[in-house]
Amino acid sequence: MSYRPLPPEVRLGFSDIHDIGLFAKKDIEKGHNFGMSHLKIGERLIRTPLGGFLNHAEHANCFKTALRYTCEEDSKINYKVWNLVAIQDIKEGKELTVKYTFYEVE
Repeated sequence: MSYRPLPPEVRLGFSDIHDIGLFAKKDIEKGHNFGMSHLKIGERLIRTPLGGFLNHAEHANCFKTALRYTCEEDSKINYKVWNLVAIQDIKEGKELTVKYTFYEVE
């Protein structure tokens, strides 16, 4: 098994929104889960490559859904993961966007 920094259905490309963004390599159906975009351990927020190239849009075509994990054996192990999910059909070549909730938009 080899490491893939991005899901196979997306690619990087030049964005009209901001510099570089994520684009669909094929038609993607509403409800598709692209995988983890962000991870929070304690107070530290970590962006995966998927989360690092997402651009903001007020009317986004994707949403970050939160999953919380705790360890029954050790209550100190507590973290949160956000997965990126398509909230509408996305046509091949269209940029994936999300409404920012972690960062200020300038």
